[in-house]
Amino acid sequence: MRRKVYTKDQILKAAYEVVENEGFSGFTARNIAKKMGISTQPIYLEFKNMSDLKNTLLDEICNHLYYDIFPEVRTGDSIVDLGLNYIYFAKEQSNLYNALFVQEYGGGKKMHDFSYNYFHQLITEHHKYSQLPEKRINALHVGTWIVVTGIATLMSSGIIEPTQDEIVHLINRSIKDLLEEEDTSVLDSL
Repeated sequence: MRRKVYTKDQILKAAYEVVENEGFSGFTARNIAKKMGISTQPIYLEFKNMSDLKNTLLDEICNHLYYDIFPEVRTGDSIVDLGLNYIYFAKEQSNLYNALFVQEYGGGKKMHDFSYNYFHQLITEHHKYSQLPEKRINALHVGTWIVVTGIATLMSSGIIEPTQDEIVHLINRSIKDLLEEEDTSVLDSL
């Protein structure tokens, strides 16, 4: 009798579903295997360990965000659109958002680095911001990250329901204030 072979993609899909439903607190080989109706052995045949699986899963999620979620054009301003797309991702996929960006065992530094690199790329390609010094780019990232994360978290938990125009106004106001701020030392220390 032939043994059923489980592919890396099938395991990643099951791992994604576990994280989406339970967060990273439920990210165990046993839970992923249970989701697939298999033993844990095929998981360890495809991945060195759970860290390898988690990093591969986070890479896949980052690719999905990079190519499918974050580039959606909503206003025509790529920086504002990134903030909106991040917020709408949090609202529409609140469990996954919390697992990646909020929970203690989530994506943590990897997700922060990914979002910073994406933001930095947009800033350097944007005609309005391309000449900013690195210190200003960092301050702009931290400041807008705080604003959109606050809105995203409050919206994903159903506490607030601002309109897109209100969100755009808050993002633009934050950008304007951050660019006018002479002393970025407070944001630089975060």
